[in-house]
Amino acid sequence: MKSSPLLRFIANEQHYSEVVQSVANVKHNLWIGTADIKDMYVKRNNIAIPFLKILSELIERKVNVRLIHAKEPGRNFRKDFDKYPALIAGLERVLCPRVHFKMIIFDLQTVYIGSANLTGAGLGMKSKYTRNFETGIYTNDIKLVNNAITQYDEVWMGKHCPQCKRKAYCGDRIDACLI
Repeated sequence: MKSSPLLRFIANEQHYSEVVQSVANVKHNLWIGTADIKDMYVKRNNIAIPFLKILSELIERKVNVRLIHAKEPGRNFRKDFDKYPALIAGLERVLCPRVHFKMIIFDLQTVYIGSANLTGAGLGMKSKYTRNFETGIYTNDIKLVNNAITQYDEVWMGKHCPQCKRKAYCGDRIDACLI
């Protein structure tokens, strides 16, 4: 029996309760695209832990975790990052200053597309009184998922790099690998 397609409007604190909480259930692939990236915390058993710990645990379970972000993260993110050797060895990461999309692709079957960056005020466990007003779509609609995968993969593979006019600001010259 075929289930009906999932298509949900996500707003404000639902980004944490529905989108971020789904990350821990990924089995094979987690692709994250964000313009801004900061240290972000999530709750596990009523204890706040860095989101990076969740990503590290996924990598240790052999989940492919990719991250595209537009600028270097802050000092607190870096401090947390350095605590998890699995991230250093296993996180696939690209910095592209032109990325402004925000999306999370779960096992290449479900996608969040919206306004929230990978920050505490965007996706993290902030209270409804301190978080950003965010909106997005969470879906397994095959056309939307495939379009998100295509856009993400084109940036990941450097498709736009040869014509890019922002190379002076790019820390990870993807196109250098294509030559």
